[in-house]
Amino acid sequence: MSVVTMRELLEAGVHFGHQTRRWNPKMKPFIFQERNGIYIIDLALTVQRLRDTYDVVKRLAREGRIILFVGTKKQAQDVIREEAERAGTFYVNQRWLGGTLTNFATIQKRIARLRELENMKLQGDFERLPKKEVASLQEEMNRLERFLGGIKDMHRLPDALFIVDPKKERIAVLEAKKLKIPIIAVIDTNCDPEEIDYPIPGNDDAIRAVKLMVSKIADAIVEGRTESESAYDRQAYDTAPADFESEEVTTMAEAGL
Repeated sequence: MSVVTMRELLEAGVHFGHQTRRWNPKMKPFIFQERNGIYIIDLALTVQRLRDTYDVVKRLAREGRIILFVGTKKQAQDVIREEAERAGTFYVNQRWLGGTLTNFATIQKRIARLRELENMKLQGDFERLPKKEVASLQEEMNRLERFLGGIKDMHRLPDALFIVDPKKERIAVLEAKKLKIPIIAVIDTNCDPEEIDYPIPGNDDAIRAVKLMVSKIADAIVEGRTESESAYDRQAYDTAPADFESEEVTTMAEAGL
């Protein structure tokens, strides 16, 4: 069974690139033709790249690796969160905070603060404080949750990034490359494919197109983890005794964190 069909891609509008004046010449190998001032992406290559990347992501998931979803543009925010949560992985769908990867220890301190505030509220501490102080603490907690909620359970650096629109997520790309973390990305005709380890050519602006591409990567994670659990179950059964019963660039300061 194929990972995705040409019909699915066409119906979602994955083939529509940017206006010809807004292109990156390095994307030429992925372009099928120009039509009415817009570049049309070669979906045969999209099918191939998505299939190959699906196998890579499935293998990473099977090995228990962490894949961080990144997409902060409005069209991607909801689907990034929904599909990451469905796949049981981590995500950034608001502003990318500078240092999220390269200053991971500091990010963990802010996450620890978020946990502290959550525990205070859970234990009823907020109820014993003045209303003005509670309002300030609640605002701080909401702000931390907004920016860090998708990675608050990520206790180590990810093994790969999956990015929607690496041109917009420029700092995430630079941080990942500095740390030699592989990058998987949906790349439109205005992107630089040479910066991406596993580029998937496609429309990164239309909501339907973004949802389709992100859901396929999430499917790969789910499938990989299912295979891993099945293999573990088989191994446990095989080795059991005879009577055994059968996860726009902004600094933290600018974000108010």
